[in-house]
Amino acid sequence: MSSSTDRRAFVQFALNEGVLRFGSFVTKSGRTSPYFFNAGLFNSGASVGRLAQFYAQALVDAKLPFDMLFGPAYKGIPLATATSVALATHPAMAGKDIPFAYNRKEAKDHGEGGVLVGAPLKGRVVIIDDVITAGTSVKESVEIIEAAGATPCAVLIAMDRMERAGPDGALSPHSAVQEVQQRYGLPVVSIASLTDILELLKNNQEFAQHQDAVLAYRMRYGIT
Repeated sequence: MSSSTDRRAFVQFALNEGVLRFGSFVTKSGRTSPYFFNAGLFNSGASVGRLAQFYAQALVDAKLPFDMLFGPAYKGIPLATATSVALATHPAMAGKDIPFAYNRKEAKDHGEGGVLVGAPLKGRVVIIDDVITAGTSVKESVEIIEAAGATPCAVLIAMDRMERAGPDGALSPHSAVQEVQQRYGLPVVSIASLTDILELLKNNQEFAQHQDAVLAYRMRYGIT
């Protein structure tokens, strides 16, 4: 995970861009959440460029050896592309040019064909996405990378919701991120987490009224 300064800066950035919102939102799982994080709302050149810098810094801070990035379709495609650009100018990379690849949802039946686009998958591959909800995207990515003879080495995401999966009364003991770590033996690196959102609420009077609702949600669904 990135440094505390970067995590706080990222949460504030997400708030400024309208990517992080507070209120009442029904999530994909049917839960009513007091906050909503939608990385698809990073949708301009400046915001995606800044987002990519946060991704690049989190990956550098993790000190994990890697050779390339893989962005699962669809959200992972611009994330892998932009982060590769950001890494190319990151001082810690010493000018190393990081290749990237991504997949199509449907195989192409003309030209070169296949489902993969970009650099050939080889070496140690970082899977990059916005969040991990059910782990489906990670599962598909791992299968694609291994089928190409490469090695998935980490998953890089923007926000760890630190939230348990499953229906009320039968919640998983682990979060989606923890389950991915256990199932695939892969480290999951996040730019920020629910802990960092709560830190913002504690220290920002403008949004302090949402703190109790977010804390109650964490008590009900969060990992301990």
